[in-house]
Amino acid sequence: MNDDTGSVPTGIQDSADTPATGSGPTGDDGRAAPKHPFTLSVDIGGTGLKASVLDADGAMVADRVKIPTPYPLPPDKLIASLKRLIAPLPKAERASAGFPGMVRDGIVLSCPHFVTVAGPGTAVDPHLQRLWDRFDLASHLTREFGIPTKVANDADIQGAAVVKGVGLELVVTLGTGFGTGLFFNGELLPHLEIAHQPFRKGEDYDGQLGETTRKEIGEERWNKRVTKAIANMRALTAFDHLYIGGGNSRRVARDHLADDVTVVDNSAGILGGIRLWVPLRPGSDDSAAGG
Repeated sequence: MNDDTGSVPTGIQDSADTPATGSGPTGDDGRAAPKHPFTLSVDIGGTGLKASVLDADGAMVADRVKIPTPYPLPPDKLIASLKRLIAPLPKAERASAGFPGMVRDGIVLSCPHFVTVAGPGTAVDPHLQRLWDRFDLASHLTREFGIPTKVANDADIQGAAVVKGVGLELVVTLGTGFGTGLFFNGELLPHLEIAHQPFRKGEDYDGQLGETTRKEIGEERWNKRVTKAIANMRALTAFDHLYIGGGNSRRVARDHLADDVTVVDNSAGILGGIRLWVPLRPGSDDSAAGG
């Protein structure tokens, strides 16, 4: 995770799926015109690559674009895919990217999906492992995008969009795999790869709760595992609040969730991008969390 990510943020709008419009102080529809600086926000996922541009208030100024994640995926192919993805988007002054692995100072320390021959659940390719090992993704994207770019773990970025900045807040993302981000009083803590710690029956959280497994075992059994994972996270961190995001958050059974657990919209993967650049007032109620 970038050490300079800092604390979390202010002003992300709940209506971020609707692009900001207008010219001058207000547009024809009466809405405020988008404010600069614009932030290109990229969500690099194991299944899809997504991007949009956010204005200074965190509102999208263009519709989100998305393409499937191609495999096999060496670093140069990812970068080329991202350049094609963002081509139709408005010009931004800075960029952020969420990455599905451990990232520190913009350098990739692990990327379990992208070192496989054909995506999650397939064999690891030693050549891809060598290519990705300590790859300076932030520097390469800065050069290719032509604007300063920060890179962080994708769960950390999702969390940055939804935390309130009060106490110990844990974010879990459920999608292609299992991700986590941990915040204390709005400050992002060092990233921990909990996803690859033992969970049950000799497998890790990623393997037991990822999309491939969910399809194999069905949502009822998958939800039982989610419940167990929440209990484990509570015992491990004693969190004050837990947020569940990611593409499969909508599949989480909510009937028995405790009051200190909130399911949030998957758009946080994009919205959190501005939070790498904009600090939060700790204790403020500026997050984009939603039920």
